Amino acid sequence: MLRWPFAWVDIAWVAFSLANLVAIVIFSHWETVPFHFIWISLTLLYGFRVWSIRPTLWVLALVMATTFAAISWDVFHGAQSVDELNEVPLMAAMFGMMVWHAQRRLAAYRESARVSAENARLLATQRRFLQDASHQLRTPITIALGHAELLASELAGSGRPEEHDIGVVVGELARLRRLGERLLMIAAAEDPEFLSPQPVALVRFTMDVLRKWMPTAVRSWQLGRLDPVIVEADRERLGLAVDALLENAIRHTRDGDVIQLSVLSASDGSAARMIITDTGAGIPLAEQDHIFDRFRSGSDLGDGRGTGLGLALVRAVARAHGGEALVRSTPGQGSEFELVLPVTGPAADIAPAAGMASPAGTAPAAGLAAALPGGPGKPGDAGPGGGTVPASAPSHPRQPGQGQTALEGKWRGRTR
Repeated sequence: MLRWPFAWVDIAWVAFSLANLVAIVIFSHWETVPFHFIWISLTLLYGFRVWSIRPTLWVLALVMATTFAAISWDVFHGAQSVDELNEVPLMAAMFGMMVWHAQRRLAAYRESARVSAENARLLATQRRFLQDASHQLRTPITIALGHAELLASELAGSGRPEEHDIGVVVGELARLRRLGERLLMIAAAEDPEFLSPQPVALVRFTMDVLRKWMPTAVRSWQLGRLDPVIVEADRERLGLAVDALLENAIRHTRDGDVIQLSVLSASDGSAARMIITDTGAGIPLAEQDHIFDRFRSGSDLGDGRGTGLGLALVRAVARAHGGEALVRSTPGQGSEFELVLPVTGPAADIAPAAGMASPAGTAPAAGLAAALPGGPGKPGDAGPGGGTVPASAPSHPRQPGQGQTALEGKWRGRTR
């Protein structure tokens, strides 16, 4: 039994076609106009409906039969020549070619939809696998790391050859744990519940990050421009992203190199930029386009012991916040990594401490440096608009991020 998906447009077309068939019979000398109206309307109707093959063949056969019969009536009464009957198969052939192309396009669309659905399923499966694997690995790695650290503490200072071996085990287990945690976070980054946003004052946040990282490496830690802005962000996730950027900066710099933190605000207040500048080895141009991809770590930079997921985590966190992660680097001169975040509103980020004068619109970078552990840097160590916070073993740093002043001018007035 033939099932027909009737709709109002089909009924309207049937009525229109019947009226034109009557016109062919009544106005026999003008049959060309209603005849073509029938075929044109059928083509338009098919373009909207794109029936399956069986209904299409039934309709085509019906239109051919009725139009052939109507023109035959005119030919029989001498109103038209018999050559007019050739119009019917020609119009049917044109309509058939249009049906063939439409069916090919529909088949391609269905195949594309199937492939898209399959890709979405595979991505979802991959994400679930990463989450499950990371969860399942976390407990045994933590247990093994705990036992290894206990054994390492017992062997510490013993001079036995096992001391070095257990140190390697502890290091690799710690690296494996970081790898699992970052995989889990990257896999969960597209989850709507990935973030728990709250207002975050970026200057205070930057100061907290700097206090935490200063003792970890002998670098010339510096503060660049600090604009008082507040973003709606997940403090924990954002902290992990900044930690990954600082870990990357330390790994690709040497003792005495500059690592500078800045917070810039767009002139219209729509975006904030956390910028981490270093004067390390820089990134080869060929690697910069893929630096945020998973498991991509510089081929000739650092010690090669990174997880390859730190910068991928940075990008995942930035995009989850509706922002972006960017990099600018010159080999041999250093790099600038940037977290672009949407801003919810301006704020006096922190209250000036006693004796700290704040220039209008900026946080007192030098005064903030003085408030940190380690005290202010020596005169002359501070770069333009920023303070220097030397590590416990200060060196003679170069000028902070030679592109910093240009960077402020470049980004202060516009946002991507």
